[in-house]
Amino acid sequence: MRLLITGGSGLLGSSLAEVAVAEGHQVFSGYCRHSPEFGVAVKLDLLEGAEVERSISEVAPQVIFHTAALTDVDRCEDDPDLAWRTNVLGTERVARAAAEVGAHLVYVSTDYVFDGEGGMYREEDRTDPVNCYARTKLSAEGFCDLVARTSVIYGARPASGKVNFALWLIERLAAGEEVRIVTDQFITPTLNTNLARMLLEAGERRLSGVYHMAGATRVSRYDFAVEIARAFGLDEGLIAPSRISDMRWRAKRPRDSSLDTSKAARLLAEGPSPLRESLRALREEIGWRARSSHPELCHEGRNEKDRRPI
Repeated sequence: MRLLITGGSGLLGSSLAEVAVAEGHQVFSGYCRHSPEFGVAVKLDLLEGAEVERSISEVAPQVIFHTAALTDVDRCEDDPDLAWRTNVLGTERVARAAAEVGAHLVYVSTDYVFDGEGGMYREEDRTDPVNCYARTKLSAEGFCDLVARTSVIYGARPASGKVNFALWLIERLAAGEEVRIVTDQFITPTLNTNLARMLLEAGERRLSGVYHMAGATRVSRYDFAVEIARAFGLDEGLIAPSRISDMRWRAKRPRDSSLDTSKAARLLAEGPSPLRESLRALREEIGWRARSSHPELCHEGRNEKDRRPI
């Protein structure tokens, strides 16, 4: 199958491209600034309408996986115009171009479309985003054939010059540094390779509608960090409990945006993975090896300012 992935150098896009190539698909990886590692590189900037249309027309994919977005929640709050142009108008451009070539459009959305007052949200539950990022992601859902909402993606490699929460935490704990993690925000964290396989299956089957594709385990940010520490043999005592009210976030975050993934579990062969199973897979994917009593990770080619969770 001929596939195009927007955001092909990102945390999810690169994993999806790698999985799809391994499955024998013809993969084109759209990128803006960072050249993708897997698939045929295709320049695709969501802010450039003519480029989006030209690139999609030239590739003529059968399925488009739209993973590219402005995901920095605080930056979206500070620059709502950029967020709207990237996440909404950019998606509308991709959707128009997809319709022109007859491509099935799979869109990756977010658990943040919910207000966080309930938790374990189902696909049919009322949406009520509390920040600009989530409002733009929700506004773009209507342009797409399949909407896959997910939560706190993590994986084994840095992507687009950034580390995800799991890698950031492992590096800090391995260095013996204390970290402060909130106890009162609840999520369903998602391993990127698990999500990539779910998305690929959904695209191959031309599924439509809304699916919650996330990890199978509801957990607080703090307990997620503790589970990571335990999976990698690190000192969980370095993880200090904090509260949302202690954080200097400019944008409001939902308190409990955990997703009910029972629909995906029921209808997909590759279902959502429980947290501990995902962390075992993450450990294998990283190729973790304990070195005496000081485990460490080494990612070459990054400077200190890149050592931040996204």
